[in-house]
Amino acid sequence: MILKVLKIDHKTAIQDWELSENFIRSSGPGGQNVNKVSSAVELRFEAARSPSLSEVVKVRLKRLAGRRWTTEGALVIQCDETRSQARNRDIARDRLAELIQKALVAPKRRIATKPTFGSKKRRLKAKKTRGDVKALRGRVDPDD
Repeated sequence: MILKVLKIDHKTAIQDWELSENFIRSSGPGGQNVNKVSSAVELRFEAARSPSLSEVVKVRLKRLAGRRWTTEGALVIQCDETRSQARNRDIARDRLAELIQKALVAPKRRIATKPTFGSKKRRLKAKKTRGDVKALRGRVDPDD
């Protein structure tokens, strides 16, 4: 048996034993083929137990995965785009690699800035103008 490695970037690679695939019947177009062939793939990556990823990357990956993250700490990706089992498998692996690549990039730290004096003035002027417009919408007395 040949061990395949899912290469993420030049430093990170996911070993084949960390992934498990389950082929299920697909929905959608395909006629009788849909009822006979299990062409959809469910790729499961045990991310929480993976030695390939650091803890900070795992936290970011969990946030990015959303509801695809299970309570056991696995990332489950389903693909039933094509009628080909092999193509669905490749698409699912590509999606996993893309998700892990996004998690590897640390987000930029936001630097808090203060609004400028001019922007404060413009905001207050706009509020005053809007208030004046609303004040003019009052009830009109016929005896005036």
